[in-house]
Amino acid sequence: MVAPAVSPESPAPSDKPDERPPRWDLPVRMLAVAAAGVLLYLSGPPRTLWWLAPIAFAVLGWVIRDRRARAGFGYATLFGLGYMVPLLAWTGEFVGLVAWLPLAAVEAALIGLAGAAIAVVGVLRAWPLLAALLWVAGEMLRSVFPFGGFPWGNVAFTQPEGAFLPLAAVAGSPLIAFAVTLTGFGLTALAGRLRARERSARQLLTPALAVVLPIAAAVGALPLVGTDANAGEATVAVVQGNVPRAGLDFNAQRRAVLDNHVARTEQLAEDVDAGREPRPDLVIWPENSSDIDPYRNPDAWAGIERAAEAVDAPIAVGSVLIGDDDLPRNTVLLWDPERGPVNQYTKRQLQPFGETMPWRSLFRLFTSAVDKAGRFVPGDEATIFDMGGAKVGLATCYEVAFDDVVRDSAKGSTMLAVPTNNATFGYTEMTYQQLAMDRVRAVEHGRTVAVAATSGVSAFVLPDGSVTQKTGLFTDAALVERVPLRSTTTLSDRLGSSPAWVLTILGLGAFAAGVLVRRRRRVSP
Repeated sequence: MVAPAVSPESPAPSDKPDERPPRWDLPVRMLAVAAAGVLLYLSGPPRTLWWLAPIAFAVLGWVIRDRRARAGFGYATLFGLGYMVPLLAWTGEFVGLVAWLPLAAVEAALIGLAGAAIAVVGVLRAWPLLAALLWVAGEMLRSVFPFGGFPWGNVAFTQPEGAFLPLAAVAGSPLIAFAVTLTGFGLTALAGRLRARERSARQLLTPALAVVLPIAAAVGALPLVGTDANAGEATVAVVQGNVPRAGLDFNAQRRAVLDNHVARTEQLAEDVDAGREPRPDLVIWPENSSDIDPYRNPDAWAGIERAAEAVDAPIAVGSVLIGDDDLPRNTVLLWDPERGPVNQYTKRQLQPFGETMPWRSLFRLFTSAVDKAGRFVPGDEATIFDMGGAKVGLATCYEVAFDDVVRDSAKGSTMLAVPTNNATFGYTEMTYQQLAMDRVRAVEHGRTVAVAATSGVSAFVLPDGSVTQKTGLFTDAALVERVPLRSTTTLSDRLGSSPAWVLTILGLGAFAAGVLVRRRRRVSP
């Protein structure tokens, strides 16, 4: 699978004192790799500095190339801390450091494992390619562990504005991650060749191709990004009713939140009747727009019914339903203006440190704030809502980070809806990070994505990933747009999870080859 040959540019090991690295080498590498992690963070939304991501991986490659595995682990963990600590600051907004820093540390340690493997394959030919494969394998691991997976920091989600985005239509977020990291590690190899005293054009060719080919592939994938309305069009409204205040205590505000969404929908109906807005075929409300169970509370039922009748269109209502076990379910109800609730979807992938609290009894030893997190019960299947001529696939809030969850939701759909409640996380970057995921998913599945948030950011994302309308934070609004409906299955959907598994298996094969080669040589620390 991988030729276990030593790269000709690999330095020969030596135990001579005068050939050992200078004292400043270690602190410089530590500072550089931590800064590279920060660069990766800065490459993502709300910033549009996507090109920083390959540079971050170029620095990572320079630091860990030809190191021992344990050094690769340590350096890559520092890289992960530089990335994850600022990226995940929103997780501690209302439950404190006990959620934020341990989660960032665990994610960084998992990145460290990938770094250890990448250091091992540094002795092989085509190591930039093999390192990129191993990065994808690391993302696969983080998608399933810990807490049922936490893929929030996947590299693809830094790229909604970038040149690599069209690759999502080919093989989803794993291919974007592969392309970004290959470009970065290719830059490392190219710089190394250019510094060499003796070099030829042929020696420069391979690393140059590693830099150029991923971008060329992304340009070549542009024709696969479909935008035509091959299943018709629909006029869609997303309603952002806003919340009285931010925080995990939004449940204490639940009647006010419901009233806000009813009132904003009634205002939309008035605007439609006055000719200020087109009449929507369907309306999307956010997650938690009705935290009062309408089956148990007649006043909640009456309010939603009044809104649906006023706008004269089906509404997808984010609601919390209480089961027979007295535990809550995060549910979206399909509310028909004439028949009431006719279908429902229950969120399958619950958010740790919000809807659930991993290791609750352990973390309670450090803070009682853990009990602010919920005890929600997950659903078990995807659901398509037939709404106003559109077949709407649903991915609620945190679910949009998970490849398989969104892929299942997209099957049989002509558009996607993402009801979300980001009020829990205040004015942090969480909502912008999530919108980036929505944009990647739009291209990956070739679908319009309607994002409805209680407090922002709500948006319309077209199948090419472009945002046509969006709201601000903590304001009430209603967006109405005529959007394309599409039934085409993208290449990414046809391939499913197989590209990620192929890349991972190839990476593991490269790691095994690197281990064999390492047994035959000694590597500088």
